[in-house]
Amino acid sequence: MSAGPKQTAAPSGPRAERKRLDIVRAARTLFLRDGFGVGMDAIAAEAGVSKVTVYNHFGSKEALFTAVVTGALDEPLGDGDTASALAGLADAEDLRGAFVDAASTWVRAVRGNPDVIALRNLVLAEQHRFPELGHAWQEHGPTGHHPAVAEALKALNDKGRLAVPDIETALIQLYSLLVFPHLVFSHYGTALDDVSTRRLITHGVDMFLEYYTPKRPFSALTRRRGRASGFPSRPGPGASGA
Repeated sequence: MSAGPKQTAAPSGPRAERKRLDIVRAARTLFLRDGFGVGMDAIAAEAGVSKVTVYNHFGSKEALFTAVVTGALDEPLGDGDTASALAGLADAEDLRGAFVDAASTWVRAVRGNPDVIALRNLVLAEQHRFPELGHAWQEHGPTGHHPAVAEALKALNDKGRLAVPDIETALIQLYSLLVFPHLVFSHYGTALDDVSTRRLITHGVDMFLEYYTPKRPFSALTRRRGRASGFPSRPGPGASGA
């Protein structure tokens, strides 16, 4: 594991934040070009700061790499359209329609960001030499990596639009339905076409909402209506006791 000067509290304030962003951008450029083996001296020089400044902000190369990967994954979520679509879910009149639109914007941004794919593949390539990368990534947890999506799910839960008792698990499930298929296909040097992508989005949103929509009671009135119609009565989406 990379060792550096003993880290104190990370610098704060507008000037420190600009330096932090400069360091992350420099590290991203060099990690993608040279791999995780690039030295902290080179990163500091690329960012135009001292190596001590880099360690003051991040403490270790593993922490810096995690910040780089997290930033790339969250870039699509920081996009104006994506962020706005996610933020509006809790108040949307048509939740399914708004969710599909937000997911489409999000996935389109991910597919259009080649650094997301490149950095993920870099982690896979480097993990056997630097297992601490995986440990550093795991310590952040899903909500730490993707706060924009976590906040959207929390808002939906708080307003009773969804019943999400475990945000971290729901995040992994949502990413598995919408984003991870593209990362898997990219690992094999190919990509999902637009038709398959659209199906994954619509079906994925339906599956997610089916599971997390608050369950409605299957009332005696509903059963009577079902018998009167001649068809078996069934609860609405997400209403089964399973």
